[in-house]
Amino acid sequence: MAESRSLPTGFGELEVLAVGIVLLVEALIGLSLNGWSIVSFCKNPELQTPGLLLVLSLALADSGISLNALVAATSSLLRHWPYGPDGCQALGFQGFATALASICSSAAIAWGRYYDHCTRSQLSWNMAVTLVLFVWLSSAFWAALPLLGWGHYDYEPLGTCCTLDYSRGDRNFTSFLFTMAFFNFILPLFITHTSYRLMEQKLRKTGRPQVNTTLPARTLLLCWGPYALLYLFAAIMDVTSISPKLQMVPALFAKMVPTINAVNYALGSEMVHRGI
Repeated sequence: MAESRSLPTGFGELEVLAVGIVLLVEALIGLSLNGWSIVSFCKNPELQTPGLLLVLSLALADSGISLNALVAATSSLLRHWPYGPDGCQALGFQGFATALASICSSAAIAWGRYYDHCTRSQLSWNMAVTLVLFVWLSSAFWAALPLLGWGHYDYEPLGTCCTLDYSRGDRNFTSFLFTMAFFNFILPLFITHTSYRLMEQKLRKTGRPQVNTTLPARTLLLCWGPYALLYLFAAIMDVTSISPKLQMVPALFAKMVPTINAVNYALGSEMVHRGI
């Protein structure tokens, strides 16, 4: 997008302002809640357990998503992208890496809880650290591939943030999309759903309190499903048939992830109650 102050195609003045305000609210709430969780973990040694290390990884990833939303909100309120093409590539990498880390951290938490509750062993520090390192190195790897030519980062329809470019719909995009989606969305979703279902079955047999086995998977579907549908549509159809306004909806849903995850994984748990 050219660095001018003209309105992006398909958007009016109030619509650009509304998107900027929504992104700003999502960013500030996400940063506040996840910052609270991070401080709680670092402040209280009793909370520094292998299981909560996985929650810390999720909070860090979600903080990165919120920072990405803050940049997008600022650009939206300015009505133009002020950071140039290199800034677009950098923000695309940062946003994509933290998004993948958030999805995979949710799956790691689910597996860690299953391991704690359904096996005769406890999650060790070595296993937790290995999981965290794998999540972040894998996320950085997949996010770096568009910078190397497999996939591509470009501006979103509003022109004030950057993400994986789905507008081309060529073989390069589709091959990257389906491969990346399998390892970073379908597989984590399967792990999350299966781990909690197995844990529910185990707890039901022992008569221990039940857990909500569907909420984590539903959160992944609610927040990342719109992006998945948009990317899938772009891979098989002409995405220009979807209005620019509608193409922005998945981004707004995705930016809710930090707030929802903070409520689901940290604010209702001992991390905050014992941390502050």
